[in-house]
Amino acid sequence: MSGAVHLATEADFHRLDALVAAFHAEMHMASSPEKRADALVPLLNGSPYGSAYLIGPRRAPVGYLVVTFSWSVEFAGMDAAIDEFYIRPNVRGRGMASSALYSICEALENNGITAFHIEVDREDASTQKLYERAGFTRRDRFALMTRAKR
Repeated sequence: MSGAVHLATEADFHRLDALVAAFHAEMHMASSPEKRADALVPLLNGSPYGSAYLIGPRRAPVGYLVVTFSWSVEFAGMDAAIDEFYIRPNVRGRGMASSALYSICEALENNGITAFHIEVDREDASTQKLYERAGFTRRDRFALMTRAKR
């Protein structure tokens, strides 16, 4: 099975939404169809703030990846955060995640992205190893802090 990456469009909404719902359930994240639509539809309609990608065959994707963009003084240019990254559990361990991650990073670096960031569970050693193999390094001096809209 391939880790091919395809830019998701509005026509892919239902396939992408099903994958996002599965990821949110697995990670015990609050989710609703309305909240997912509010988050995904702008990305599928060409928002300059991010992009969604399907992983695997376009008609039957096995995962997805969402990238968002911002500006970094530290990294001297546009940087990207991998906001969500998911591969269905039944096909994990086949190299598709690595392939997709390399493809996205390389394509976006070739288009001006100066750095990538990704959040990972401190207890999830296997996922950390995946990201380390793809060139990500842990920044122990910094902690991600979040303030959600009240």
